[in-house]
Amino acid sequence: MPFANLKFALIPAAVVFTAATFSTTVRAEEVGLYKAPPAPLQAIVDQLRAPTTSLSPRRDLIAMVKTPTLPSIREVAQPELKLAGLRINPRTYSQSRFSFGEDLWLLDIESRKETRFSGLPQNLKLADMAWSPDQRSLAFTHIAESGGVELWLVDIPSHTAKKISAAPLNTVYGRGFSWMPDSKNLLVRLRPAKQGAAPTAAVVPTGPNTQDATPGSGQRQVRTLQDLLKNEGDAKIFEHYTLVQLALVSVSGKAATIGDPERITNVSVSPNGMYLLTQTLERPYSYLVSSQSFPRRIEVRNLAGKVINAVAKLPLEEGLPPGNDAVRVGVRDVSWRADAPAAMVWAEAQDGGDPAKTADVRDIVFIQAAPFTDKPRELIKLGSRYQGAQWARADLALVTEYWWKTRAVKTWRIFPDVSTKATELIASYASEDRYNDPGAPQTVMDSAGYQRLLIAADKESIFLDGAGASPEGNRPFIDRWNLTTKKKERLFHSEAPKFEDVIALLDNEGKRLLTTRESPTERANFYVRDLRKSKEAQLTQLTQFPHPTPQLANVGKEQIRYKRADGVDLTATLYLPPNYDAKRDGPLPMLMWAYPQEFTTASAASQVTSSPYRFNNISYWGPQAMLAMGYAVLDNPSMPIVGKEANDTYLPQLIANAEAAVNEVVRRGVADRDRIAIGGHSYGAFMTANLLAHTRLFRAGIARSGAYNRTLTPFGFQSEERPFWKVKDTYNAMSPFNFADNIKDALLMIHGEQDNNPGTFPIQSERLFQAMKGLGGTARLVMLPNESHSYRARESISHMLYETNLWMEKYVKNAKPRDIGVARADLTK
Repeated sequence: MPFANLKFALIPAAVVFTAATFSTTVRAEEVGLYKAPPAPLQAIVDQLRAPTTSLSPRRDLIAMVKTPTLPSIREVAQPELKLAGLRINPRTYSQSRFSFGEDLWLLDIESRKETRFSGLPQNLKLADMAWSPDQRSLAFTHIAESGGVELWLVDIPSHTAKKISAAPLNTVYGRGFSWMPDSKNLLVRLRPAKQGAAPTAAVVPTGPNTQDATPGSGQRQVRTLQDLLKNEGDAKIFEHYTLVQLALVSVSGKAATIGDPERITNVSVSPNGMYLLTQTLERPYSYLVSSQSFPRRIEVRNLAGKVINAVAKLPLEEGLPPGNDAVRVGVRDVSWRADAPAAMVWAEAQDGGDPAKTADVRDIVFIQAAPFTDKPRELIKLGSRYQGAQWARADLALVTEYWWKTRAVKTWRIFPDVSTKATELIASYASEDRYNDPGAPQTVMDSAGYQRLLIAADKESIFLDGAGASPEGNRPFIDRWNLTTKKKERLFHSEAPKFEDVIALLDNEGKRLLTTRESPTERANFYVRDLRKSKEAQLTQLTQFPHPTPQLANVGKEQIRYKRADGVDLTATLYLPPNYDAKRDGPLPMLMWAYPQEFTTASAASQVTSSPYRFNNISYWGPQAMLAMGYAVLDNPSMPIVGKEANDTYLPQLIANAEAAVNEVVRRGVADRDRIAIGGHSYGAFMTANLLAHTRLFRAGIARSGAYNRTLTPFGFQSEERPFWKVKDTYNAMSPFNFADNIKDALLMIHGEQDNNPGTFPIQSERLFQAMKGLGGTARLVMLPNESHSYRARESISHMLYETNLWMEKYVKNAKPRDIGVARADLTK
């Protein structure tokens, strides 16, 4: 129920004040308490959410999972270990998570009938689920009140559920279970039966913790990562919680262990069910990188756990060569070939993993089949980085490569078992060029549970699913593409005034589609579209999810277009409160919310990135919530930073983007130039602080979970590949911390105390606040306990909106006009 007047005192929020802001409006006894926003905002926090869904292998059933309301701070504040880049719940031996499914049922696509299950656990807390390949069973994990991760099974024919594993699972890495190809057994990661109690952190240290740096390895990118091991005590605790026992558990509940307990981070079964591909952590660990870079063995084992093929032994990788196209040396991205009984596929860099080196061949993709005694065979040589493969049969697979620096994507048709056939380039485009994106090839689960390319009856046609970006907005489509004739046939595309997105093809000819369909006033619901019927009779509605915020059903929405001063086309989505009329009501106070993005070309930066026909989803997380308080909202105004080294002109381009957006909403008469705020999350918060430091375009800023001093991310950030020491001027110019004395308008900073996102350490907000306070600026810092980069607890979200609303009311809605002769600071100073 709404709690507009409720105060929470479970765990105090760390709130810091300046003398110039809220010290005269907040009573001393209220400091440190969670607070709720006004009722219209609280209603948005507590709105009902649509279920999550999972389509069955035969594509005729949908498993529906009830999505719960936000967890309480009591749940979010449970003990949590932060080790080697992981966040572990020590009570459950699982990844930390706080939201679980509360109910599970089936929807039959043909009959539209819903079926409930008997035997589900009381107080269901569903974490993960997966269909068996034969669709007779649905496995899921349940977090029991006792603290264990339990494995449960739903028998689809009888619609009954039961627990099938007596031993609890370990889900520190992944969901902890996967189906065997026979659909009769599951491969699981159990907590070892005789593991013993977890070690405890030493209170009295036994000596210093040391690290060494020695010459000889060349320049490496050492990213700013969180939650790393700090000492040997941490390492022992990490080892305890990552130890797993592999086992096979039958659908009847019979368990058979596989080998001895080890620190296995990844395991997958071959399509024929005879082999396991495993990755196992080894020492030495590192205090500099996460466990993803720790030494590991990659091995093929039989179902008894015996190693029959030592694929690779990867060393500790403490940083990669500079550049976003850098990769580690040796075997990487190893997986099973989906359409073969037991064949491994992997890539190996031919340039030492260093994009700065000149090389015609960057990667080679290899294959090796059981019994793994023959030398690995080369599948394809690539001029950039291997991104993955999609498999169909002996003479058809698709391999994709990508080069970040140029955004170049290439897809090749290969003939895996036909040596006389040459590889064939079938698609080449730039990832940022959304208008020319051909779409993604569609796959379907085979009888072994692997995804394979969906092939039409002619044996040569595949299906492409794309966003359909265009100057009119996104229009999702399905194409049928014959790989021999290269002929494409458009089977479907979304048409105004609705937005319809294809979720899956329900047959192998692309004639029946499962879609979601929405409009600005209608929430997305599931439909079946039968293209064999007349256009008027094609649609059958499957679900009827109600409008989550009916009080805001009639908000205005328009996709607007305007130009930057240099001619770059920009777009944004303009939202206006219900029943607002610009001529009658005049300009409104406005919140702009944005996130900068880098592009290599101005033409790509100018492309439209959304649709005017999407549902007006008013979420507590986005800026649209402020519509409930009478504000206009400009969501996602384009903030492109264009160029080969775009950040060298970051500030002038950012300012030009912001000026264009402000000028456009003022020209339209919907916003008052003296009452506009700018805001953003993460890199959007960084943008916000920069705009306040270098312009007077905005009366206030709202910056959530940001970074403000780029010298604290010296080996790159966002798309910046160059280290600080090569482009000191760029790093310094882009750091709003360096210009804190120029921030003359009010800045609200909100940050999770436990932010684990690389680069956005909480100290980033703390130091900018301290600078502004010391310099006499107007600022407020709100640190949310137990929250990470995004915020999860109901109390935290409510308090975030409470703070945002107060800030907007004081510094934007009730702001008095100001006379500013110069709209921006002199950037040369």
